[in-house]
Amino acid sequence: MTDHELFQKYNKDVYKTCYYMLHNASDAEDVCHDVFITVFRQDWRRIEYINTWLIRVTVNQCLNHLKRSRSLRMKEQMNQRFSRESLWKTVDSVIEERETAEEWSGFMSQLPYKIRVAVSLRYVNDFSLTEISEILQIPLGTVKSRLHKGMRMMRKVLIENGYEDFKEEKVDGKRREDTLASLKR
Repeated sequence: MTDHELFQKYNKDVYKTCYYMLHNASDAEDVCHDVFITVFRQDWRRIEYINTWLIRVTVNQCLNHLKRSRSLRMKEQMNQRFSRESLWKTVDSVIEERETAEEWSGFMSQLPYKIRVAVSLRYVNDFSLTEISEILQIPLGTVKSRLHKGMRMMRKVLIENGYEDFKEEKVDGKRREDTLASLKR
């Protein structure tokens, strides 16, 4: 496989992972390009599980980007406190707000970062639990725990945003508590 073929095969998966982790299309494109530059500088042909390795590189690049942007954001906030110009929104901030206003990414962004990464790898990229464990370099039980907690938190976010269908967990048409009570008998 050539570099071009690798790029064509995995470009969409890498971009999708970047977008769901960063919630910004232009940042996702930049990080996606950085990922492939990093990969092409490595001896990627010797890697046995290229997809898992590539997503791990992607997650690391996204983590690095988030750390840099968080630091930059804190500096900008400090500058805005001392500037009168901060009262008006810039065109860039309005565009960014509209871009991030997509409903699903808004819900995902409410999840804590570690949980959001696990949820997006599982449900956006369709990785198995074992693959997620390898990508994040955490135990399988931790992956399961983060996914379970992520689903509970997402249900809460959906309820808070008016999705009433998620109010009660139902098993075969019964409330979960009724089902658990009948199992204890």
